[in-house]
Amino acid sequence: MTRAEDFEELRPLLFSIAYRITGSVSEAEDAVQETWLRYELSPTRPASVRSFLSAVVTRVAIDVLRSARVRREEYVGPWFPEPLLADPYQDPERSAELADSVSMAALLLLERLSPLERAVFVLREVFAFDFPEIASAVGRSEAACRQLAVRARRHMDDGRPRFEADRKEREELAARFFDALREGDLDGLRELLAADVRMVGDGGGKAPQWAPEFFGADKVGRLLASLLPPFARIGGVMRRQEVNGQPGAVLRDRDGKVVNILALEIVEGRVRTIRAVINPDKLGHMGPVADAWEVLRETLRVGRDPD
Repeated sequence: MTRAEDFEELRPLLFSIAYRITGSVSEAEDAVQETWLRYELSPTRPASVRSFLSAVVTRVAIDVLRSARVRREEYVGPWFPEPLLADPYQDPERSAELADSVSMAALLLLERLSPLERAVFVLREVFAFDFPEIASAVGRSEAACRQLAVRARRHMDDGRPRFEADRKEREELAARFFDALREGDLDGLRELLAADVRMVGDGGGKAPQWAPEFFGADKVGRLLASLLPPFARIGGVMRRQEVNGQPGAVLRDRDGKVVNILALEIVEGRVRTIRAVINPDKLGHMGPVADAWEVLRETLRVGRDPD
């Protein structure tokens, strides 16, 4: 195989590693491109192309994350990862780990780790790399990597909910939730929302905060029930879509432009968290992005005057 063929075969894995380290689709794509350039310019062909490329993309992603953390400290409002609608890397034997590790909740937990802890956790717990490979990738001893892995796993386990819904239960509840949402069925929404449900929006100061932060089944239910029916009346469409491996939806305006993304976190048979990504900078990889301010103004106007 040529270098280009080797690289293309491993591209899905490289992107998936970089995305989990950076939490950004665009930055992960840039890291993969930088990895290709370094591989193309490498004077010798490595004994293990997979190990070599995985190490390079990990180092690049760590550097990107260190730089990004400074910007995230100055970010306006809550910061969420860029939505990922489809993970390009597939491994039937590790499908559960892959799906869980890419969820919004897991990526936000990863934000608590240092860049090195995050990289070690991703390589070990998600992609099952052995410690000699991990040590080579992050430039630390095997003993140090084992310590980083233990520390990272402890932080991740402490932050995870104790009882998570199984996949079938989660999909059934999500279907009922989005049906009630589409119909503006307040009672139906209340029944599916946890008593302490949170709805949080990431607009980055560049889009209206449909949900800056709302708590409680009644407030969240009323907000959702009041927005979706008028949004549909102005030609808006909500389409169910897996977001970061979890139930979610993509909202588009009448022209098919992306307005925002909803991602659900379901625990103990109820929707516990609803995350809305509205920042246009985080939606561009999905296609043309709508003017969310104009969409909101028109939605509110129709909501006040349904006739």
